[in-house]
Amino acid sequence: MAIAKQYLKTKPICKVTFTVPVAEEAKNVAVVGDFNNWNTKESSLKKLKNGTFKGTFYLPKENTFEFRYLIDGAYVNDSEADGYQWNEYAGAENAVLEI
Repeated sequence: MAIAKQYLKTKPICKVTFTVPVAEEAKNVAVVGDFNNWNTKESSLKKLKNGTFKGTFYLPKENTFEFRYLIDGAYVNDSEADGYQWNEYAGAENAVLEI
């Protein structure tokens, strides 16, 4: 998994691209977190021909967000996240994205 951050010079926004190389058997991958109110409908990643899922979000700078991937109904953390935060509600750790 990978997270690419591109800071825009003219706006207080960061272009964040999430890439999930899950293999072709996965049908749906979404990235849900604080930045989209954990909404799975607005967070789907696009499946590429090679089986990788990819999506870009424009997020405000100088923020920290908790997030997880939802891969065919199962929550998964990104191994390349900036950190991890325990979430009492979920009873598990969430990945942390620092922008």
